[in-house]
Amino acid sequence: MERLIEIFVATILNHNIALVYILGMCPLIAISTSVKNAKGMGIAVVIVVTLTGIINYPIYQLLKQTETTSLALLVFIITIAATVQILELLMEKFVPKLYNAFGIFLPLITVNCVVLAVSLFFVNREYSFSETAVFSFGSSLGWMLAIVLIAGLREKMAKHSDVPKGLKGKGIVFVLLGILALAFIGLTGLASI
Repeated sequence: MERLIEIFVATILNHNIALVYILGMCPLIAISTSVKNAKGMGIAVVIVVTLTGIINYPIYQLLKQTETTSLALLVFIITIAATVQILELLMEKFVPKLYNAFGIFLPLITVNCVVLAVSLFFVNREYSFSETAVFSFGSSLGWMLAIVLIAGLREKMAKHSDVPKGLKGKGIVFVLLGILALAFIGLTGLASI
């Protein structure tokens, strides 16, 4: 249990997949224009990453037993695509405003490197099923934390700051990401994975 807590804390803070490993930047920058959209995208990523990690673990174990692990990448991508498709259909039906706010970025979760990276990380680190589930959930929460932090900072800066012309829009986001990355990297040693 202690190991699971350590993995969970590490994936959110000092091994944050967005701010330390710098993965998933495209949707993080594009969707972080408002906290509302960032929360919605974060929840979608949490669902997809957690589900695909949990689904891909037993699939990988089966591939190991049949000595066909060379197919793992292909199978992981298919699982991710199917999960995103199901999520997209559900969002279109039940939360159409959020679905419309995402635009092209919701289907792009399929190719978001965070989703695939989590599955590849659990393979490389030889995690158990419970470690994989915690790692998947924690990593996606860490990504959600990053996008919500960026969105909150962007909203505050839009109201209270005079950002130089050359840094307006995405430029200031890169500066904010750099500062946040330094802060999260500063937590190194807090927990290991």
